[in-house]
Amino acid sequence: MADLRYLVLVPDGAADYALDELDGCTPLQAAKTPNMDRLALQGQGGMVQMIPPSRHPGSDVGNLEIFGYDSTVHYTGRAPLEAASMGLEMGPDDIAFRCNLVYNEGDTLVDYSAGHIETEEGRALVEELGARLGTETIRFFPGVGYRHIVLYDQGPEGLTSYPPHDIMGQSGREHLPQGEGVETIHALMEKAAPILAEAKTNAERTARGERPANGIWLWGEGRPLILPSVGERYGVKAGVISAVDLVRGIGSCAGYEVIDVPGITGYLDTNYEGKAQYALDAFRAGTDLLYVHVEAPDEAGHNGDAAAKVQALEDFDGRVVAPLLKGLDNDGVPVRGLMTPDHRTPIPNRTHTREPVPFVLWGEGIDADDMSTYDEVGAELGSQQVEHGHRLMATLLQK
Repeated sequence: MADLRYLVLVPDGAADYALDELDGCTPLQAAKTPNMDRLALQGQGGMVQMIPPSRHPGSDVGNLEIFGYDSTVHYTGRAPLEAASMGLEMGPDDIAFRCNLVYNEGDTLVDYSAGHIETEEGRALVEELGARLGTETIRFFPGVGYRHIVLYDQGPEGLTSYPPHDIMGQSGREHLPQGEGVETIHALMEKAAPILAEAKTNAERTARGERPANGIWLWGEGRPLILPSVGERYGVKAGVISAVDLVRGIGSCAGYEVIDVPGITGYLDTNYEGKAQYALDAFRAGTDLLYVHVEAPDEAGHNGDAAAKVQALEDFDGRVVAPLLKGLDNDGVPVRGLMTPDHRTPIPNRTHTREPVPFVLWGEGIDADDMSTYDEVGAELGSQQVEHGHRLMATLLQK
């Protein structure tokens, strides 16, 4: 028999609540997902508490748990994950901050992404900020779109900071980072505004009727993430496919090959088929474990769009899960898999919540239980109710 392969499927933020606009169903129940339901029917699962009580319900925490690492032990912050995905070398005393380009009206934070500013424009602005505000200890690194990184040697840590997407329409001043040594962070944010106000890039955006990036927002700080590698822990060669910086960063820190797929966006228009094909190609090239992450359901949740979330789940089922299973079956490759979201992103809330999420384990050596559909209600019939999400990876990879 061919060597066993392991597949982790993550429909980000897929779990939700029963919604009136879906006739009392959740998006997972309303969506036509025959392939995901087949895995539930053939495997065993239940509900898993992916977010520990002491952690915020973020994709960084949830995915770290799915990768098999206890976030109460290993988590250092969101920004170090994104720095790792960018290939930045952090020193032991560096503190990484996520640096959003934002749009403010007076004291109100209106748009966490400055109108989803294009990468070329964002890069130009961050390079200008680095030239004007950077020092030997504070360095600006341009990333993608509105998402950038500031590294601060011996900077403050243990701060209370707020994701800008959670405080849109609210006072920026009332949500500034708080904690010991935060004065320099406040000063950076304040000094950036006049530099951005006179930037040519912003003048051009305003002339086109687009929102200028007239502020920066620093958050998600933390020291470098150091993890025992997946090879050391389980003796497997692993790869990760995702458009999301923090997922790619966790994979990089954990010794996964970060597989680049053309046309993946992290949005509803992502290249679903490309993710499936590149995953199959990686398996055929000798990869033992693949972590395939799709952001689209989470984006629909943040937008409060139930119809889009149903469509994203159907796309995930038909354009990722179906071709992957068919390809593995055609190749005669035995597989064992895990499918789970990292958290809920309910349509009414438009942000993440910490309630348990449905999961299923299926494939080689796994017997079926009473779970027959992949959704929040079906999972209640499963044989496993798991209190700690990071334990699922070890269960998947047990020999």
